Amino acid sequence: MKYFFILFFFFSITSFSQKKPFKRIDSTNYYIELVKFNKKTNNYKNCLQYSQKAIDYAIKTNNQKAIADSYSNLGTIYLELKKYNDAISVLVKSIAIYSTLPASSQQAFTHYSIGICYMKSNNFTMAEKNLNQAGIIYQKLKINSALEMLNLQKGIVYKEEGRIDLAMPLFENIISKQDTIDVNKTKSEALYQVGKIEIDHKRYNLAINYLFRAMASDKNNLNQKANIALALSDAYEKTMNFEKSHAYLKQYIKLKDSLTLLNNKKIGTEDFASFKNSDRLKTIEQLDKENKSQQKANSFAKLISILAIALISILSLLSLSLYKNNIIRTESNNLLKEKNNELQIAKEKAENASKARSEFLSTVSHELRTPLNAINGITHLLLEENPKQSQLNYLNSLQFSGNYLLTFINDILEINRIESENIPIESINCNFKTQLANIQNSFKEIAQENNNSFILNIDESIPENLIFDPTKLSQIIINLVNNSLKFTKDGYVKLTAKLVDIEDNNINVLFQIADNGIGIPEDKQGEIFDSFSQGSIEINRKYGGTGLGLAIVKRLVELLGGDIQLNSKVGLGTTFFFTLPFEVSNIAPTIAIEDIKTNQILAQDKNILIVEDNKINQMITKRMLENRGLNCKILDNGEDCVTLLKREHNFDLVLMDVHLPGINGTIATEQIREFNKTIPIIALTAISLNENRDLLLSYGMTDVLTKPFEPEKFYKIIADNLL
Repeated sequence: MKYFFILFFFFSITSFSQKKPFKRIDSTNYYIELVKFNKKTNNYKNCLQYSQKAIDYAIKTNNQKAIADSYSNLGTIYLELKKYNDAISVLVKSIAIYSTLPASSQQAFTHYSIGICYMKSNNFTMAEKNLNQAGIIYQKLKINSALEMLNLQKGIVYKEEGRIDLAMPLFENIISKQDTIDVNKTKSEALYQVGKIEIDHKRYNLAINYLFRAMASDKNNLNQKANIALALSDAYEKTMNFEKSHAYLKQYIKLKDSLTLLNNKKIGTEDFASFKNSDRLKTIEQLDKENKSQQKANSFAKLISILAIALISILSLLSLSLYKNNIIRTESNNLLKEKNNELQIAKEKAENASKARSEFLSTVSHELRTPLNAINGITHLLLEENPKQSQLNYLNSLQFSGNYLLTFINDILEINRIESENIPIESINCNFKTQLANIQNSFKEIAQENNNSFILNIDESIPENLIFDPTKLSQIIINLVNNSLKFTKDGYVKLTAKLVDIEDNNINVLFQIADNGIGIPEDKQGEIFDSFSQGSIEINRKYGGTGLGLAIVKRLVELLGGDIQLNSKVGLGTTFFFTLPFEVSNIAPTIAIEDIKTNQILAQDKNILIVEDNKINQMITKRMLENRGLNCKILDNGEDCVTLLKREHNFDLVLMDVHLPGINGTIATEQIREFNKTIPIIALTAISLNENRDLLLSYGMTDVLTKPFEPEKFYKIIADNLL
């Protein structure tokens, strides 16, 4: 008989290997058949390899049905290996593809498998959802034979959730079915579940009856028999029948050991429960031996028994400790995943906020630059018309303030660069005293508003010509002086520059900006340099402002190599002071003069086409060009510009605004370049030059001027492109 089974097994393998699916053909079905064969031999390592090959081939051929089937097949392998989280992940991929295809039994079975995974993971809500979905598909396909197994699993879900009133009708309906081979498998599980319910309700004799029926219904399922044996041991223990309880417990452990031997070839199926059951069996066998030899044992044998029990107990405790540590580690990993997800969400929110701020600053920049272009342009035109001496000081102050405002807008747009220390520091040869005097002149009218006097005191020993960054120094001092004038009434603001030390060509200068205004409370002085900080809500309402000025001042002072501090008392005033390094220059600063070559080129009879929709900018640009003897024509949209240049060829240069009604300046330039490759086209834009110059040039523009433009630079770029 033994040899008969060996021959039968060999013949079966040989016949199976000769079947059509094992013909060497690259196909999804071929690899899935190999998976099924290796399952029969418990070679799950090969199962996983062939499953992956099935997936790879299905993806390669872009067969959606095959991809879904392959993922479903891999998911069921993970389920058998008790890798429930991995199984859910793969099966969900399969469902996502099945949902785009006509309903099929494999789709329903995949939902069923997901439901089983969630049951094993104690997520009964998701288990019920997927089992219901499987039932809907089976009913749609009229596959009634599968509904019995679904009802069984739904009953188990209801039982675990405590909804016994819903579980019992499902179990009883299965139990009432006529016995067949397929029905007996579900009937055995239903009887077992009812037996467990009866144990929970303390109806132990009734439970034992159901459990005996369960064991008789399906004798071939070792795992089911082990569960029933354990339940019978529990029921008999409750009825105080310890002999039968002990016997069924031994039967349970032996069955579990058999299952462990069968599963040794599987990947990852050795778990703590098998180890614990093995220890329990050893303990029971040891106790049996002690009971049989109790009368013959001596004190030495008792000592050995006690030591053995102690050793087993210690091993059990160690195993339990490892088990608990594994649970804690799993919970920690899950918590870490949740925190990582929260960090990812926070990162996305921060990126969106940064993007929104950038878009807002870009819009504000454009809206500020357009009117500022008018202010600076009109100031330049007035200065060219030989104003009276009394008007000249006002116009110079207006021009200085306009240039400062433009610089300030640029600094606000580059606040991120300031915070990251990427903002460049210029080294320009300037007249130090003239720079401070210009600042004093620009504040005359502001000082008079609150009946204040603005005093400038410069140490005579400070050299005239120094190398420094005049823009950033002006921004620091203007912010501090403006702050002092705002919070002082009927008083004074005094700017003092004092030489601290000199070594070779390097000096340090101490700056003090003092006032006798309202002062700063001592408890607010520590946070006064923070962004949007103004001491109190009352001060903000009374004096206005954003509270951003001192924060910018502190950062700029640090960039220039200094450290700003303050002394203040409420009602007596405030003094800000900081020391900055400078380099002495032995060369007088170059005074800007008209470029003779530029004037000669501009004086020629040239025709300029201005494409600009803003009426004020039209007027300013045209007047500035006509003052240099150039002929101008104005258009207010890109369509007319393209049409005119196609018809007329007497224009020497085009000034093209980027933002125009209809087609914008970039599109108009692209269209012009289709029929005229040579005419210079200079872009006029109110957006940051550093961000857009390369982009604008890529459309075919020759050069770029950023509004508001400096007159000298404006004339020079036009002259260079008229050569």
